[in-house]
Amino acid sequence: MSAETDIAQAIANISDTIQELTPHPKPNYTVDGHTLTWADYLDTLTTKLASLLKIQQLLGGPFQRMTRVKSR
Repeated sequence: MSAETDIAQAIANISDTIQELTPHPKPNYTVDGHTLTWADYLDTLTTKLASLLKIQQLLGGPFQRMTRVKSR
């Protein structure tokens, strides 16, 4: 697999997870002294998604803006 494919798959996975979990948030809870909060988990997912989107854009390489020149 190429880096572009891996990044695209990771973006799809995180997007699917956010889409599945957002309508039904889970309660906050503590396990062995570690507190797990829904807001922190969602924040982590959205931060990772933003980072992956930026990486995907950088992997696309440089781009050129096309302009039209009108000659007279």
